[in-house]
Amino acid sequence: MTKADVINEISEKTGIDKADVQATVEAFFAVVKNSMAEGDNIYVRGFGSFVNKMRARKIARNISKNTAIVIDEHYVPSFKPSKIFIEKIKKSPKLKARA
Repeated sequence: MTKADVINEISEKTGIDKADVQATVEAFFAVVKNSMAEGDNIYVRGFGSFVNKMRARKIARNISKNTAIVIDEHYVPSFKPSKIFIEKIKKSPKLKARA
């Protein structure tokens, strides 16, 4: 499912104009990106958490040149789904049929 599909589905379910839904979805993503770039985590009850995770400093290998590369510690964005979200996925009949 693409962002356009999500916008269409929200528009159909709520009756809100697609342009308004698109502006809202784009604003949500902008808030998430900007907040996480500032070091803030975002918690959405019943959905999950957008958090910054610290990756430790490590030494990697450049295979083509056979040299060591030092990768400094850095943050990466991560999403942790809530227990409610996880249970909904586990109990999904469509996903059970795929397995």
